Amino acid sequence: MPSHDDLGVEVRGVTRRFGAAHALQGMDLTAPYGQVTALVGANGAGKTTLLLILATLLAPDAGLVRVAGHDLRTDAAGARLALGWMPDTFGVYDRLTVDEYLEFFADAYRLPAAEKARRIRALLTLVHLDDYQGRPVHVLSRGQKQRLGVARALVHRPRVLLLDEPASGLDPRSRVELRDLLRTLAGDGVAVLVSSHILSELEEMADRVVLVDHGRTVGQHRMDDLAAAARTRWRIRALDPDTLAAALAARPEAGLVVPLPGGAEVGPLTEAAAADLLTGLVADGLRLAGFGPVGGALESVYMAMTENRR
Repeated sequence: MPSHDDLGVEVRGVTRRFGAAHALQGMDLTAPYGQVTALVGANGAGKTTLLLILATLLAPDAGLVRVAGHDLRTDAAGARLALGWMPDTFGVYDRLTVDEYLEFFADAYRLPAAEKARRIRALLTLVHLDDYQGRPVHVLSRGQKQRLGVARALVHRPRVLLLDEPASGLDPRSRVELRDLLRTLAGDGVAVLVSSHILSELEEMADRVVLVDHGRTVGQHRMDDLAAAARTRWRIRALDPDTLAAALAARPEAGLVVPLPGGAEVGPLTEAAAADLLTGLVADGLRLAGFGPVGGALESVYMAMTENRR
């Protein structure tokens, strides 16, 4: 268990009600420095409510919340200076230029004048908007405005970065760039906590995952442990599908076999069981053209967690 000094975010037993509705019912969460932590849950699970509390925009009814070591009950101002916040939707000042927009927030954080211009140029380069310096914000596409929002959240070099659905509206290239950016920030020691419904993206970028459902924490896992333990379906392609079908029929460990054009789908299997099956099929002399999971470990866990919502 990481010590308090290793945690950018620490949440213990947090509750929050809106009238008769219990949005958070004793939620727990940690987000260490130097790692990307994914917050995963269905709509209404409490993700945005928790992020609003962490951003000091909403007060919890009970529980402990620390951001960058600052207890929000006694030092919310200190937490604000240490965190960057990008909500799922945010307004922009359309009459400002892109660099004026970032200057406004740099002034709000009292960045020295000598540092401000250099910081803004670096941020625009970081989010691939340097070609838009001097141009009005209203000419940006939705995805470009999302990237500008990331730059705004980073203007004061926060130690903790909170993002709610940051990939919304981004094209595939921008999503890859966002993933690489968050990995770079984590490599620089920032504690990144990100909520998203794009599970494949989270699985590729996150070190840890916190699963939440109905306002409670269901589990906190390292992503590599989750991948090793998850049971998923696997898709196999072979140069001779008929030979593959016969080989799988002789292997009950393959689980449920569903024929597909050019191959078959098997499982559910863990990574270890899938590796054993692959080894056995190759040893049988099969010429395989493809072998991989259908979906990811995080998707499998999410589907199991939300099974009762169908």
